[in-house]
Amino acid sequence: MDSSSPVYTLENECHDCYKCVRQCSVKAIRVKNGHASVIPNKCIACGHCVEICPSRAKRVRDDVNKARALLASGKEVYVSLAPSWAGLLDCSKQEIISALKQLGFKGVSETALGAQEVSIETTKIISQSDQKLFISTACPAIVDYIRYYLPEYTPYLTPIASPALTHAKLLRKQFGEDIGVVFIGPCIAKKNEADRHPDLINVSLTFKELAAWLDEARIVLKSPADEGEAFVPYEADEGALYPIEGGMNKTIEICGAPKDVQLINISPVQRFKTSLKNLDPASLTRKVFIEALACEGGCTAGPGGNTAKAGLEVVSDILNYSHLRDRVPSEPEVVVREKFEPSPIEKPKYAISSIAEALALIGKYSQEDELNCGGCGYNTCHGLAKALLAGEAEPSMCQAYMRKLATRKASAMLRCMPSAVVIVDADLNIVETNEAFVKMFAPELMDLFKMGTDGIAGAQLEKILPCTGLFKNTLKTGLETHKEHYPIGEKLYDISLFEIDSGKLVGAIITDVTKTQLRREQIAKKAQEVIEKNITTVQNIACLLGEHMVDTELLLSQIAEGYKQEDDE
Repeated sequence: MDSSSPVYTLENECHDCYKCVRQCSVKAIRVKNGHASVIPNKCIACGHCVEICPSRAKRVRDDVNKARALLASGKEVYVSLAPSWAGLLDCSKQEIISALKQLGFKGVSETALGAQEVSIETTKIISQSDQKLFISTACPAIVDYIRYYLPEYTPYLTPIASPALTHAKLLRKQFGEDIGVVFIGPCIAKKNEADRHPDLINVSLTFKELAAWLDEARIVLKSPADEGEAFVPYEADEGALYPIEGGMNKTIEICGAPKDVQLINISPVQRFKTSLKNLDPASLTRKVFIEALACEGGCTAGPGGNTAKAGLEVVSDILNYSHLRDRVPSEPEVVVREKFEPSPIEKPKYAISSIAEALALIGKYSQEDELNCGGCGYNTCHGLAKALLAGEAEPSMCQAYMRKLATRKASAMLRCMPSAVVIVDADLNIVETNEAFVKMFAPELMDLFKMGTDGIAGAQLEKILPCTGLFKNTLKTGLETHKEHYPIGEKLYDISLFEIDSGKLVGAIITDVTKTQLRREQIAKKAQEVIEKNITTVQNIACLLGEHMVDTELLLSQIAEGYKQEDDE
């Protein structure tokens, strides 16, 4: 677990589903010992894996304690509140400002103020530049995606920092360079942005972190607040549109973008990737500006949001809150210049022989074996093979291979077992058997069994085995049953029945114990004969000993009597 990254995994909660691998646009996931963990240097912190993880094993770094420490430092700390608050937080501006001040913040300001400055500067760049393609830099996840995975498009990123960083600069200009700034919004990638620009943003929190903090502090968001509470230094205007898809493009239109410029909004990451595939910017016949966002539908769909409201209601509330200025300044008050450098993720090149060896690990020996089903999380079997070579995947991720392997193991065990094995369904039709069963109870079907891959599946059990009552009882009760020396015909069997699928499948292991029982009876009979013979012998010896004792006693009596007569004389 690497909780220093914005997104990390609780390994004990991760349960072999690979859903994050399937849905991660950049495959920044490593699977080891069945647990999927985030690869920090490949992750763009879009947070999609956090949203879709069924066991909640993917977690977001909690920076509340860092914010508490900043408040305790004695600095005046201001909140940069993301414009999506108007839709995602079910409260008035007075209520959210009051709640944040109760936590200890000096004041609350709208990040939308920074967005307005960015739109003015972006419009200037588009108007004055000769290049044809421009990509927005408002979304840090998109910026990292381009830097890591589409580095050839890095030159087309507008060379200005995001609205959040611009707003932080605006606050420091207004209230002093020594203030603290905490960004709060629905974006996880903003944590990366804060980590890289601690001189502007000290801490980045999500709305979910804020909700937990308020709950711990026992501060109720929707509670009476002073009507005089207001955003500082002043309230935002059209910048409040930024969190909805197309919102930035709308502000650029307001700022006076040239009429011949095409303003296109694209989200999420996967669609952005396909939109740029095979694009040669030099081939464009007119200027194109792309408002690129990592979250589908815009920032309101950010993984750090905290609302049960319908998406339509969220967008509607933001539109109702925002208002447009009659006149937009031609020059921004604050600009934060930023040159984005490509930082491509290296893609190792593997020899064909190495890939073939990796494919063999998942039972792929020919092109026909490659299903490319995507169950492992990778689009192709070759993709999984490369991940295996990179140490980012395991053979067990291939479900088709594991299923075949399990089938082979089960078949081998069934085939080698000397006891008969049979599995039947709820209608007592045979689902699976082994050769020993056919030999014992249906030798006439042996040729059919060896011919078909399904053996004698589908045959009715009662026509082969006359003890269907035992199977019915196990299907009904679900209890294991064991019968010893159960007579079937002229033979005796030990039968063990067990439930496989409640009320649907039951299996039985049947062992012929006839010869064993006969041997036992024969041994018992021989032992009885020996015992009887020994008794007879002992009795004979006893009789002989008895007669001999009588003769001896008579002889001794006569001798004694003779000696007595002599003594008398």
